[in-house]
Amino acid sequence: MIELIPAIDLIDGKCVRLTKGEYDSKKIYNEDPVAQAREFEALGFKRLHVVDLDGAKSKHVVNDGVLRRITEATSLTVDFGGGIKTEEDIEKAFNAGAAMVTVGSIAVTEPELFMGWMEKYGAERMILGADVRQGKVSINGWLEDSEEDLLPFLKKYVDRGVRNVLCTEISKDGTLQGPATALYVEIMKAYPELHLIASGGVASNKDIEELDAKGIPAVVFGKAYYEGKIKVEGLKLC
Repeated sequence: MIELIPAIDLIDGKCVRLTKGEYDSKKIYNEDPVAQAREFEALGFKRLHVVDLDGAKSKHVVNDGVLRRITEATSLTVDFGGGIKTEEDIEKAFNAGAAMVTVGSIAVTEPELFMGWMEKYGAERMILGADVRQGKVSINGWLEDSEEDLLPFLKKYVDRGVRNVLCTEISKDGTLQGPATALYVEIMKAYPELHLIASGGVASNKDIEELDAKGIPAVVFGKAYYEGKIKVEGLKLC
């Protein structure tokens, strides 16, 4: 059964969503992310994906205080990403209650540093962020594209023990046009051992069911929930 992970994206301490990662497309869905996290928990979700968009843009963790309030107010298993560039950032996230951290840009720009973190904290606590636009991995809050092609990028880390990957197809994110299912199937075919978290474009229960049927291990969704397009009562919650 596919793991269902609602998302809270943070700007100025508020729960927002962007479209295709464009900061000027910001839409506020809840002024109180803690209340939103409690709502997800009350609905039966066990996991939460929190993204520090201020941190991603600033290149250091900004919203660890909000993260702490969420983890203290709920029993959700929270993974946290956005702006993690140093070990200090990782420690901030873990000290604020994150169970896992998502690291993307550093894995592109400083692979040995990323591997050092994985060895120190354990593969189970590290999620490799592999956000892709036109086949290339993007970095720094999706503001820059690297020269890394997605599948070879993943292979480099799968071969060294990475098992958790969050992949967002940026052109799909926040569009409600459906996920990049073919891309996720391609990844799973190449690396069936991965716990792949699909992200971007989910617009309905049907999209989630399709990902589940294709064997995708997990899915993140945000905007579709906030805009009432996902019906929780129709989901199979673990």
